[in-house]
Amino acid sequence: MVRNESVSRRTALKIAGAAASTALVAGCTGNGDDDDGNGDDDDGPVEIDPGEMVFEGRTAGWELVEPVAADESNPTIVLQEGETYTFTWTNEDGGRHNIELWDDNDEVVEDYQTEVIDEQGAEQSLEFEAVSEITQYVCEPHTGTMIGEVVVE
Repeated sequence: MVRNESVSRRTALKIAGAAASTALVAGCTGNGDDDDGNGDDDDGPVEIDPGEMVFEGRTAGWELVEPVAADESNPTIVLQEGETYTFTWTNEDGGRHNIELWDDNDEVVEDYQTEVIDEQGAEQSLEFEAVSEITQYVCEPHTGTMIGEVVVE
């Protein structure tokens, strides 16, 4: 009986080891949807020239559509300090959304925010000057999914 328990344990360990190795290899190869193999579809920061940028707002995340479409939700955007930008977005799902520009303390910078709207197809624009305090663009009702990084150079 003791011998059978040993064999069973060794077999179980071999199976567990094989499963772990398979998971490790699968994790290293990515999902085939991105260029860097890390599985996150991250295309890197998107440099935005001064002017208008256009997003679609959905509870699942912000989608950049202009001046260049990003392949990921909530892309990191790079802005030039002192330049004027307009963040325009369309409510794509009829959820409660707005846009706010936050600092590192999750506080609105210089009152850069809009009212919350919930009408599908409605559009809002927020004109602002890029200042170094801005680190995130956020939909306040959906801070867990609609939040992107801002880099001001």
